[in-house]
Amino acid sequence: MPRLTRSESQARTRADLLATARDLFLADGYAKTSLERVAEEAGYSKGAVYSNFRTKSELCLEVLGLIHETKFAEVSELLAASDDFDSRMAAFQSWAERTLGDVGWTMLEFEFAIVAKDDPALQAALVSNLALIRGTVAAQLESLADSLGVELPMPPEAAATAVLSLGLGLGIQRAIDPSLPARLITDAVRAMLPRAVRS
Repeated sequence: MPRLTRSESQARTRADLLATARDLFLADGYAKTSLERVAEEAGYSKGAVYSNFRTKSELCLEVLGLIHETKFAEVSELLAASDDFDSRMAAFQSWAERTLGDVGWTMLEFEFAIVAKDDPALQAALVSNLALIRGTVAAQLESLADSLGVELPMPPEAAATAVLSLGLGLGIQRAIDPSLPARLITDAVRAMLPRAVRS
């Protein structure tokens, strides 16, 4: 096996640290996860962590970004898997049942938002991340409407804000009470489309 170049080795170290941090943040939360512990669990020195991430909040922001990318890729893939609206909604519903209310992810998002409240730079980073998420959801909703030959009843950004708000709130409630149905999010998407499409 050929020896890794310096840049390949650095990329592998960073990927290992991110994967370990993701597991620890999701299992134990933000406050209980230290950079030292991430280094130890990943099998690296503290210096390796600090050479890749200046602060724990920077590391967590990147972890959350990777989680968001993964989740949106899942949704995009399942929405593209069929041309039939009902099949798409059934697949989305199944994803929502598995995903909304995931305790580790939901609590990490909530805990990190509280941490950012008193840190203007961190709060600005979260606002920027949320704008990217909203843009992704808006594009998905617009693409869904276009594929059906209909228009959303409000601007895509507003529709995305509504769906995200419901999803985040429902996720927190389902983390507490998993018996709550995730169907509410699917119903919200259906409600945004003309009655002719929903019948």
